[in-house]
Amino acid sequence: MSRPAVFLDRDGTLLDDTGYPSRFDQVRILPSSIAAVRKLNEAGFSTVIVTNQSGVGRGFLTEDELLVLHRSLAAAFEAQGARLDAFYFCPHFSRAADPRYRIACDCRKPLPSLGRRAAADLGLDLRRSFMIGDKEDDMNFGRAVGVVPVLVLTGYGREARRKMAEKGTLPDIVAADVGEAVDRILARGSAAGS
Repeated sequence: MSRPAVFLDRDGTLLDDTGYPSRFDQVRILPSSIAAVRKLNEAGFSTVIVTNQSGVGRGFLTEDELLVLHRSLAAAFEAQGARLDAFYFCPHFSRAADPRYRIACDCRKPLPSLGRRAAADLGLDLRRSFMIGDKEDDMNFGRAVGVVPVLVLTGYGREARRKMAEKGTLPDIVAADVGEAVDRILARGSAAGS
């Protein structure tokens, strides 16, 4: 049986947005992130990171460095009883020096490819899933994938809220941080009972 997921943006949502980190010692996990992921695990949601990482295409880090950073991040969460099930990322950049990354891709958020690939790989029920992020692209990604978008006011969230409010495109759920976002999701019912 397929299960629902909470897709999570990385920088500005789970982590402080520090630019283009290439090593784990360059990141800072936001205070409510680990507890929030643990709650999602306990409620039966898959937790899937979906992140634009143009730093690879820009030459600030390699894909191998990014994969090591993600393994270290997963281990840091796991050490505190929180499981990140999968990481999906877009490494592309339109002006990349390396032609492998200078393509018109379909995986850069807000395009839905990362979410659709995760759903196919992990057997996810998108109709019962959510996307938590701090940017308008995250909200549009959620809508394109067919999940409920949830805006957090960390990272670029306050600026995104202002811009979306002006356009009348604010999502139904706006939360101070990922911890409050997860509490609001869980108030709708656990994954098993959704």
